[in-house]
Amino acid sequence: MAKKIDVLVVDDSAYMRKVISNLLQSDEDIFVVDTARDGLDAIEKVKQWRPAVVTLDVEMPRLDGLGALERIMRECPTPVVMLSSLTLEGNETTIKALTMGAVDFVPKPSGAISLDIHQVREELITKIKVAARASISNLHGPLTLKMTKPFSAPVSSLPGHAPKKLVIIGCSTGGPNALQQVIPRLPGDLPAAVLVVQHMPPGFTNSLAKRLNETSQLEVCEAKEGDVLQTGKVYVAPGAYHMGLLSKTVIGLNQDPPVHSVRPAADVTFESAVKYYGSQIVGVILTGMGYDGSKGMASVKKMGGKTVAQDEATCVVYGMPRVVVEMGKADKVLPIQQIADEIVHMLTS
Repeated sequence: MAKKIDVLVVDDSAYMRKVISNLLQSDEDIFVVDTARDGLDAIEKVKQWRPAVVTLDVEMPRLDGLGALERIMRECPTPVVMLSSLTLEGNETTIKALTMGAVDFVPKPSGAISLDIHQVREELITKIKVAARASISNLHGPLTLKMTKPFSAPVSSLPGHAPKKLVIIGCSTGGPNALQQVIPRLPGDLPAAVLVVQHMPPGFTNSLAKRLNETSQLEVCEAKEGDVLQTGKVYVAPGAYHMGLLSKTVIGLNQDPPVHSVRPAADVTFESAVKYYGSQIVGVILTGMGYDGSKGMASVKKMGGKTVAQDEATCVVYGMPRVVVEMGKADKVLPIQQIADEIVHMLTS
């Protein structure tokens, strides 16, 4: 019989601790070893029990979720799934947690005390099982960035002009942390527009774009219907919407059915863009579960474009990149710290 996944449940509400524990233990593969009432209690119990996964509430007294996460990752690295409220402040805190080393998050359906937490049972259980298999060594905050030395771009490729080339990046679990190690490393005069597809629900993608924008030389925004592509700008697909191109320069969003059970899906963006940019695309697939992006990367290769996949050693979850590599559709397989430089090289060589 396979060993169960030991989980520590952390929440300041006794009611939520009980409900979440019961919800998790309704799955035969999960065992809740203990609960903790706040961040300080959580740190002690992580060290005591050494659980496989921690579910961590964002808002708690004494030491909140971010403070607890920082200490857990520093003192006793453990996969963490955050439970966050559906507020702007909660969204921004969650994105910060993901860049600090949390594997994933699940939004509470109706605030701190969610009487309807059962609505996210399947999502929470699935993400705990993924987190239990995540690479501990790659659960860290962004590395200190050594900024890429800006290159001299052709005048026609300066920021603000319609792009002649396109970079498309797809990612899922572990993606916000990985993006924090790629986008800020790209130079401000990058001769391309960048489309980012991160599997994430509504609201959180805007917070992700804002956080990336704060640390990047490029302008980063959440994409909107009708946005006109500009060289040197990064467009993040909004949660719950597929992102494609209506023409060579105009972004279109839709709520067509999920592809590979996700929306946005990277394959939708790749398949739409390849019609207009063909060989002028650099495709990138980063850490994540599943196989979204593999069909799109194959299309890019077929049209003569270039492709990069993150290597297993630096992925939190080696799923999406593994499929691309096994299909033979990755021109380069690189650690996350080298991908930005490779994008620049592929665009300018």
